[in-house]
Amino acid sequence: MRQRLVFAALALWAGVAGAAITVVDDAGRRVALAAPARRIVSMAPHVTELLFAAGGGARIVGAMSYSDYPPAARGIPLVGDNSQIDIERVLALKPDLLVVWQSGNTARQLEQLRQLGIPMFYSEPARMDQVAGSMLRFGQLLGTETVAQAAAASFRARIAALAARYSKRAPVTVFYQVWEKPLYTLNGQQIASDAIRLCGGENIFAALAVKAPSVGIEAVLQANPEAIVGSEPHDASEQGLAIWAPYKTLLAVRQGNLFTLDGELLTRAGPRLPDGAAILCEKLDLARQRRR
Repeated sequence: MRQRLVFAALALWAGVAGAAITVVDDAGRRVALAAPARRIVSMAPHVTELLFAAGGGARIVGAMSYSDYPPAARGIPLVGDNSQIDIERVLALKPDLLVVWQSGNTARQLEQLRQLGIPMFYSEPARMDQVAGSMLRFGQLLGTETVAQAAAASFRARIAALAARYSKRAPVTVFYQVWEKPLYTLNGQQIASDAIRLCGGENIFAALAVKAPSVGIEAVLQANPEAIVGSEPHDASEQGLAIWAPYKTLLAVRQGNLFTLDGELLTRAGPRLPDGAAILCEKLDLARQRRR
């Protein structure tokens, strides 16, 4: 009897070990699960979109504020925002995987989450191909490889088509405006800058050390970009790109190259990036056509 129990225990252990899933996250850490994740808490809007694309939307039991795409994400219970996470609510959801965002979750929050002892995956795609890689790794963690592989292949095909069409065209210098009060932009490490490169653009502040630096109007005027790209204003209190109208000598103003789009399509490192990149590429090509 005892021998049978030993063999049974060994067989069970071997089965669990054989089913173990191990991936490396964007912080270079090994994330190991004994079985596919069933209850996931997403700590960033882009993570929520990636999990849905990888086939795991129904397994997200908690999310952060602004997790609003796809529409089904709006019904997921919220566990906090980028300034405060409700740790008790996270625990109550009994997750078997936490997917966190190092740039969007504070060090204090990340340490609190780490102490819970729940497996954590750090998501921080900085290049568009890394978005496809994220889908594949989430597919492994979820056991939804077939869905994830199809989503990643479609993503890569669309990006490759845009690169083939636009990346070798004459460069366009670009100022990307995140916010006007104060004036914020993005450096070359943010994924929107990768989209600018894909379209044959050059981010005038790519070399800055801070990922989302504050810059002065004078610095933009000195760089004199050919195009200025920014998000559509969310309400009447925002001026958006209208702040540049008085600067008639600015090349982007003279040429009429003040372009607005849905910023989330470019700044969220998620599956909709090809949509945003396609719009951006068309805008920058319009700037080329307006050259005198």
